[in-house]
Amino acid sequence: MTSTHAFWLAGRQATGEAAFDVTSPWDGALVGAVSLPTDAQVEEAVAAAYAVRDEFAATPAHVRAAALDHVSRRLAERTEEIARLISAENGKPVKWARGEVGRAVSVFRFAAEEARRFNGGEAQRLDTDAGGQGRLALTRRFPKGVVLGIAPFNFPLNLCAHKIAPAIAAGAPIILKPAPATPLSGLILGELLAETELPAGSWSILPVPNDKMPALVQDERLPVISFTGSETVGYAIMDSVPRKHCTLELGGNGAAVVLGDWASDADLDRAAQRIATFSNYQGGQSCISVQRVIADAAVYDRLLPRIVAAVEAQVTGDPGDDATDVGPLVSEAAAERVEAWVREAVDAGATLHTGGKRDGASYAPTVLTGLPADVTLANEEVFGPVLSVQRTEGEAEAFAAVNDSKYGLQAGVFTHDLQAAFRAHRALEVGGVVIGDVPSYRADQMPYGGAKQSGVGREGVRFAMDDYTYERVLVLTDLAL
Repeated sequence: MTSTHAFWLAGRQATGEAAFDVTSPWDGALVGAVSLPTDAQVEEAVAAAYAVRDEFAATPAHVRAAALDHVSRRLAERTEEIARLISAENGKPVKWARGEVGRAVSVFRFAAEEARRFNGGEAQRLDTDAGGQGRLALTRRFPKGVVLGIAPFNFPLNLCAHKIAPAIAAGAPIILKPAPATPLSGLILGELLAETELPAGSWSILPVPNDKMPALVQDERLPVISFTGSETVGYAIMDSVPRKHCTLELGGNGAAVVLGDWASDADLDRAAQRIATFSNYQGGQSCISVQRVIADAAVYDRLLPRIVAAVEAQVTGDPGDDATDVGPLVSEAAAERVEAWVREAVDAGATLHTGGKRDGASYAPTVLTGLPADVTLANEEVFGPVLSVQRTEGEAEAFAAVNDSKYGLQAGVFTHDLQAAFRAHRALEVGGVVIGDVPSYRADQMPYGGAKQSGVGREGVRFAMDDYTYERVLVLTDLAL
């Protein structure tokens, strides 16, 4: 009989009065049961975080850094175990799950480094005007208060890490809500944090049901909300708490541009392979997966068959098998939605080159061309293994096609032309431009976030720390400067 997993309340294990099952998207097998916190337990966690906020903000940097270093080391030691857990509850192929654990190792390491150097302060002479003679301003950053972190299912460990690690590094207490479909990976972080000497109340990991979240979001003791997930939910949160600081990492409609100078056989083979891999990794369930290919007419006819062949070569099947490239989506309902969107596009005139078939929660890697501008696939984030390819004439038309979207998370541009790279950086309305590769590259220490309806604010450890804190100025008087 499977035991019920406890949650983490103010740094200690706790169980509630009810539980829910976590099942595998691949075969429906029970992965584990998770205890649900009661309303009283949620209140206890919030009260504890609020009460400890000043103490935690004053915790020496070496204490917070040591805790973060410990979590990083322990994640590395338990990589295979945790990767298998991610794969089981999420459906992610285990080889991609190992990569996710590796990224979380780095996130906590980066956070430990930032904890040691953050908030050293910036001194500014004020005697540049006569009225400031003898005065010096010292600006330091202090936590805004308790952070409510809300994480999604698609990177159930690393995106929890991106909420927790910067908060601890900045000295801000955090209450983390993992996704209901994938709570076990987030709860693992609680096991590792419990091995540290962080103050009680400085962190909690609570699998609160979605229907219980509005009250938590509204709680005035939680002035910072960091949310990663759907555009609909994210903006509903922001609209409901207009006086809170919200960081929103929302959707994307990732475009890979292949310009006319990327024209050799080796170039096109590389582009096709990278596009095929990163339109389908994580089952396409990544905000920066490739959903659109925008190919210059000079290379389109040679590129398209390469993309189709590379997509067809993706190995689909059991996510626990090391050979598998593409596993199931997170649920059968998610696969049914992708199936409906593809059917709508084909019925409207799009050409299906490969894929287009569903088997339970799995959806075959799919390539379309001739996508009508008004179909759902052309306008929304598919969050599935579906790719469209379009022909454009010249750089300006290609960049305009990228910008013809309500989203603006990241874009990739395959070019050897340095000037074109800088023009892309200036022209593309996105949070990140990746040259010579797909938009799916993310280094966890760099600023990550979008423009337009892809969100507000930035993640990446130091940049999240900035979001969780504010500047406070100390003015010193009558100094001999």
